[in-house]
Amino acid sequence: MKVLSTVYVTEHRAKVGFRRGSLMVTRESGATRIPMEGIDSLILLGRAQVTSDALAGCAERGIRVASLRRNGSLRFVCGGPMGGNVHLRTAQHAVAANEDQSLDLARRFVAAKLRNSCTVVDRWARDASGTLASTLRRRAELISERLSRIASARDGDHLRGIEGDAARLYFACVGQALAESPLRFVSRTRRPPRDPVNAALSYCYGLLSTELIGGLDAVGLDYQVGFLHRARSGRPSLALDLAEEFRPVCDRFVVTLVRRRQLGPGDFERVPGGAVYLNDVGRPRLLERWEEHREHSFRHAVLERSIDRWALPTVQATLLARHLRGDLPVYAPFILS
Repeated sequence: MKVLSTVYVTEHRAKVGFRRGSLMVTRESGATRIPMEGIDSLILLGRAQVTSDALAGCAERGIRVASLRRNGSLRFVCGGPMGGNVHLRTAQHAVAANEDQSLDLARRFVAAKLRNSCTVVDRWARDASGTLASTLRRRAELISERLSRIASARDGDHLRGIEGDAARLYFACVGQALAESPLRFVSRTRRPPRDPVNAALSYCYGLLSTELIGGLDAVGLDYQVGFLHRARSGRPSLALDLAEEFRPVCDRFVVTLVRRRQLGPGDFERVPGGAVYLNDVGRPRLLERWEEHREHSFRHAVLERSIDRWALPTVQATLLARHLRGDLPVYAPFILS
């Protein structure tokens, strides 16, 4: 399925090959030829496969290839030669090795997440009435109080403790916002997700991470060297750092889908062991809405103009790169207005 400039391969037994400048997607129902002009990413979902020739063809054209597991977590990502220059990455590594500078950036990622969380909860409160509205407003105030503690965080562990406390309050709000919906939410569960809402959240977080990896790679940053999420083999730590700013946006997207009955019980499957995943009906349905969501515009506080959602990962990666190079005194995270 091709939506805009991203090709999503959703069938588990599909195989992506390469022929004369095009991707050939072969599945049980037949084959589809997709010209590579205009494609900027290929996302494989589940057990879809890709040939070495297709990988090479994508790399030559700068097309990012990512594979996601059923729960949305990243299996692998690959692309063409890294952009940018070695001096930018040297500066990034130097800041990551400096405890004070690294902590300052980590504070900014977490502060943006908590501020955006407050904004999302306040909007849910405006949609509610009576006791529910009052409860949501009170929880937004409590999250805001945790936000005020970030500046005094002594180190990364202290900062992550503040973030975790705020997340507990925030996800209680998600459950309250879905209290009258067909899909209920009690708490955040991962590895694996234990209910449909958690399955949708994890899946969207995975899609978001692939976008952020692409944005970071485009400006020449090393997406594996982060500041809040410390470097770990195979983990896209810097992409996860930037994802903190956008998680409340993803959460609001999923809550809206559930509230509007655009995702329902029939879009998920439960497997032995209790894990819940999107099924073959739910994945394409969510992806279609995801691409519509990416076309929405958001007011950017720093640039003072509207930016399409699909462009925000590259915008934030660029702002971060400019800060690391010394062009900007501070990094300005994305803030919902």
